[in-house]
Amino acid sequence: MRSRYSVASQKVNALLTFISQDGRSADTSIPMGIDKSSLREKIVSLLQAELSLQTNAAQLARDEATHEESRAESKYDTHSQEAAYLAEGQAKLAGEIHAGITLYNSLNLPPFDAADRIALGAVIELRAKERSTWYFLGPRGGGLEVNADGKKILVLTPSSPLGRQLLGRRVGDVVFPPARGTPLPHRIESLT
Repeated sequence: MRSRYSVASQKVNALLTFISQDGRSADTSIPMGIDKSSLREKIVSLLQAELSLQTNAAQLARDEATHEESRAESKYDTHSQEAAYLAEGQAKLAGEIHAGITLYNSLNLPPFDAADRIALGAVIELRAKERSTWYFLGPRGGGLEVNADGKKILVLTPSSPLGRQLLGRRVGDVVFPPARGTPLPHRIESLT
């Protein structure tokens, strides 16, 4: 079992190795030019499809719970009760998705530059070992993947582990995204 000291030491060593191998300055980042309005529309479209799916599933479960054939035949028959619980859970999920759509429709999408701090509405490029990954910091819908301007962008929320690390950071800062084993340092390469 590794101590906290050895894990912290490994992170520092990985960071120093990363910085020494990549001698570029953070000021040389090139803006990505992502159309955030189009990105928002794609996210809302995915959320609307998920809302439709959950609404239909909740309706089917409600119909199952109230159908005449689902009536309990004995005190141990809980089929209709289970279907009612399922319908309730799916209706709550549909409500959360609807709230997410409302948040995205009212989300301010300010332009960011290299000197700004990362906040809601930012598109962030992280780079590690010559490989870039792109993220959008949104209010809800964490885990959605959207293709925009030829890039695969993953939606993060401020409550996610990586989202918490990114909030308030700037271009050139280094974060350690959660990973199996020792996390690799990722440099914030650009922000838009």
